Amino acid sequence: MFSHVTLGTNDWQTARRFWIALMEALEQPIFFERDGGMSFGTANGPKTFIGAPFDGDAARPGNGVHIAYLAARRAMVDAFHAAALANGGSDEGAPGLRPQYHASYYGAYVRDPDGNKLQAVCHSAHG
Repeated sequence: MFSHVTLGTNDWQTARRFWIALMEALEQPIFFERDGGMSFGTANGPKTFIGAPFDGDAARPGNGVHIAYLAARRAMVDAFHAAALANGGSDEGAPGLRPQYHASYYGAYVRDPDGNKLQAVCHSAHG
């Protein structure tokens, strides 16, 4: 449905450490890295770009915005949450079932060091 998302950061070194750990938990490769920015994903698939905003202003999270990443297994959701907390992120909802969405919806919510709200979700009933 989408090509890519781009998130700004005000602290590249902290963001880099955070995002590498987070994407490793979701088994997403680094697509490319440049001075002060990087991208995860593949050339023909969805990607996440991280870096300083192009306009030079401070990065700010969007109010009411969050990005949800698909996880193939529930263990990946758990690893996503743990990686975020271990690398400067904050908890916005521990891993667990969210049956209000559907019976197999297993998700976790975090904020990155810049305040962006992120989620990992597994839709499989088989974990």
